[in-house]
Amino acid sequence: MLSGARSLVHDALAGGRRWPASAAGSLRLGTSGRLRAMSNPFAILLEPVRIGPVTSPNRFYQVPHCNGMGWRMPEALAAMRGVKAEGGWGVVCTEEVEIHHTSDLSPYFEGRLWEREDSPALARMVEAVHAHGSLAAIELVHSGANAVNLYSRAASLAPRSMSVLGGSGYEPTQARAMTRQDFRDVRRWHRAAALRARDIGFDIVYCYAGHMLTLPMQLLSRRFNDRHDEYGGSLENRVRLLRELIEETREAVGARCGIAVRLAVDELIGKDGLTSDGEGRDVVEMLAELPDLWDVNISGWSNDSATSRFTKEGYQEQYCGFVKSVTSKPVVGVGRYTTPDAMVSAVRRGVLDLIGAARPSIADPFLPAKIRDGRWDEIRECIGCNICVSADFKLVPIRCTQNPTMGEEWRRGWHPERIAARSSDEQVLVIGGGPAGLECARALGQRGYQVVLAERRDEMGGRVAREARLPGLTEYRRVVDWRLDRIRALPNVALYPGSEVSVDDVLEFGAPHVIVATGCTWRRDGIGRNQWRPVPGVERAAVFTPDDILDGRLPTGRVLIYDNDGFYLGGVIAERLAQAGCTVTLVTPAPLVSYWTQYTLEQERVQARLRALGVRMHTQRTLLALDVGSARFADALRTEEVEDEHDAVVLLTDRIPSDGLYTSLCPLVDDGRLTTLRCIGDAEAPGIIAQAVFAGHLAAREFGTVPTGDTPFRVERWLGGAGATPFESR
Repeated sequence: MLSGARSLVHDALAGGRRWPASAAGSLRLGTSGRLRAMSNPFAILLEPVRIGPVTSPNRFYQVPHCNGMGWRMPEALAAMRGVKAEGGWGVVCTEEVEIHHTSDLSPYFEGRLWEREDSPALARMVEAVHAHGSLAAIELVHSGANAVNLYSRAASLAPRSMSVLGGSGYEPTQARAMTRQDFRDVRRWHRAAALRARDIGFDIVYCYAGHMLTLPMQLLSRRFNDRHDEYGGSLENRVRLLRELIEETREAVGARCGIAVRLAVDELIGKDGLTSDGEGRDVVEMLAELPDLWDVNISGWSNDSATSRFTKEGYQEQYCGFVKSVTSKPVVGVGRYTTPDAMVSAVRRGVLDLIGAARPSIADPFLPAKIRDGRWDEIRECIGCNICVSADFKLVPIRCTQNPTMGEEWRRGWHPERIAARSSDEQVLVIGGGPAGLECARALGQRGYQVVLAERRDEMGGRVAREARLPGLTEYRRVVDWRLDRIRALPNVALYPGSEVSVDDVLEFGAPHVIVATGCTWRRDGIGRNQWRPVPGVERAAVFTPDDILDGRLPTGRVLIYDNDGFYLGGVIAERLAQAGCTVTLVTPAPLVSYWTQYTLEQERVQARLRALGVRMHTQRTLLALDVGSARFADALRTEEVEDEHDAVVLLTDRIPSDGLYTSLCPLVDDGRLTTLRCIGDAEAPGIIAQAVFAGHLAAREFGTVPTGDTPFRVERWLGGAGATPFESR
């Protein structure tokens, strides 16, 4: 039954009535209607900023960020950057762009400007950005010891003979020590790339010394620079190459292009690295007036792009806040700024001149436009999960938990703010109010369809609403809140929490189209990646699953967590139980705890957090059997068995799709009582939150359309041949 509210459902279909907002979960009240009548309190963010010979139309600055597309997918990349410009970002940057084959970052797909023949791909991006009146910036880079050169097979360059830093981090090769001729060559290559960038039409050209990913920063570091020539020893010598690159880039293109320096002012490793109160500050002071713009952050990448689990909005200010006091040039910095209040504060307090963003610009490419237009309650705030970062590591187009259109702008033709209008007046029933169901209902509602969403729990949000109550995951709640806020603004979408739906309910309801998003449950039998049968003895053990923890049913005493999932949840549950006073042991078959968090730049922090909480951790152990109060494991090679005693065990193994309702509804399509039926999200295939949101959005986009081919998106292919455009679509 629909919570005893069947008449309300029929009313919703007949007249567009909606369930009261108070019943739709935790909602933030929109204020745009009241505030738009006032002067924009964030007007300072809309002011232009001079950057050498060019001017940004506002203070919104999309800093360089990787995307998994790079030189391989120039059309997709240009469309993605173009949407940022359309959304109001005054400056839109590339990712790191290789200037020479000795800086080959393969297998990763970054930008490439080795030769003039690489220009057309980058020109696509410049054209897309300029079409909306924004400035286009290029981050030129020689990666030094970070470049493994797997494709070019060139010897990597470094301050000294040393292990390469990039690739897997454990590449069995070394870089060679640079000669004086190498330094002259690097300067020549950088100048040539800057000239090519100018000719392409870029407005800002970077000299990049950050993240320990570049040769200039490797030279700055005493860890890697033990040279005894003019490029080693004193800080003045170690900064020499960066100074030369700035000066020579200005000489080459400074009349036409702004010159930016990206510098990591603190490595967060104490006296062994650059610090914001030591040599990091000294470098800025030495070069203060040379560039037209300072782009400052912290190093390495896992610090600069730390997740919301470990850092909060504006977290870099304590390190970068000094820069404006030592230079007259404009300063851009980052800190995962998602709220206009924090942005304005950073400007008014003299911390920044321009608000830098990578992840917030991914979550909402139209963030600046929404602030400009007084629609700040519509901002789709970044949750700081770093799924965007993982795409680069996985060599696939960028994706986002909050913004399912990210990376799909060209290949699927998706726009973050616009969607095709409905093709009929038919009504849709969505069953399940988790991330997939909410996004599907929201997007269908945006298209103009009459939608009813029924959720069996009293609270909307599914797994996200429950996970957000765990340590460090509060900001994940934004996935739910933003969608509920947007649904509240749609008179054609009705929400019915506390409504268990059966096959009979669907028949009586009468909607011709049903989309099932009923989620999944965690297995209790131990079947998973390394176990294809129920774990012997599991029926005798005190077994808990993540569902129990999320519903507030916690074990006590000595708790064993067996994490065969490998993402963030095992570590978060361990943290939760340790905080509750349990003695926690976390065991995983993987070589690292929370193995997949490597791709979200969190693994080391996860491990450190658990160690600080006293959680015992064992890797490369496979669960063999359970019994009352005990567990038996085999090591990775199955050469040794290990016993562990406990009071309870939490199993993170496979999940079971909750697709029973979908399966039961399938015959209704066959006999014509339903026109369409679709299963989405975890009910179709359990995965990460980003995939559930994407599945909901995809279902809404495809609803009422006819497939035109076996591949539902465009593919970029190299066509080659004399006179051919390098990349064209087919």
